[in-house]
Amino acid sequence: MSGVKDRVALVTGAGSPEGIGFATARLLYSAGAKIAITSTTDRINERRDEIERTALNIFSRAADLTDSTAVNTLIEQIENDLGPIEIVINNAGMVQIGRDEPSTLFHEVSDEQWHYGIDINLTSAFMVTRAVLPGMMKRNYGRIINISSVTGPSVGIAGSSVYSAAKAGMLGMTRSLAIESGPNNVTVNCIGPGWIETASSGDSEITAGNFTPIGRSGTPEEVGHVAVFLASEEASYVTGQLLIVDGGNTIQEYKVAF
Repeated sequence: MSGVKDRVALVTGAGSPEGIGFATARLLYSAGAKIAITSTTDRINERRDEIERTALNIFSRAADLTDSTAVNTLIEQIENDLGPIEIVINNAGMVQIGRDEPSTLFHEVSDEQWHYGIDINLTSAFMVTRAVLPGMMKRNYGRIINISSVTGPSVGIAGSSVYSAAKAGMLGMTRSLAIESGPNNVTVNCIGPGWIETASSGDSEITAGNFTPIGRSGTPEEVGHVAVFLASEEASYVTGQLLIVDGGNTIQEYKVAF
């Protein structure tokens, strides 16, 4: 299997040491990829050092992914350092940047909450993908993986309408783009994590994970392994899909102890 070896991969939202983005970046690096990681703060440089302090095939930089100028500058810096970007993991979002967004009923959502939630979850993926896509299409190779959620595309949670709308929007964007870019050998897919235990997980979320068919919350690495597969050369005939990683939670009607 050639996998991702020597491919240049950008992982966004990789600033948390216990998050999906950082776990995915570590797995890609272990599989032989050259990796670029980014988040909104300079803590991303700490993550780089944790992977390998002196490696020449790791790039880290803080960036505002909702700003097109910042995104274009980031992409240019990465490609100057590592080479053309061939893999993108769009993982940035509200959870990854550490901002606590309270549960808010739809009719109480403010304009600022709406715009912020859509920007950080959906617009960031749009900005990054738009910046790298022309190069991928020109080179006739690319892998784009959007970290969506089961919340929005498959299920809903009261008080999470903005998050749900953004994550469902990621799936819609994925499917349309998969059709557009398929002739250029660029695949585009979504991953829908369920209850994944990270540093931002609350007690109620961890408890909910105990009632999945697997009987526990998932780990960031379990999502990361799916991302690495979709990023690989071997996943060449998988595109426009939502791969759910939730321990079977969305297939069951009863989600309480029997």
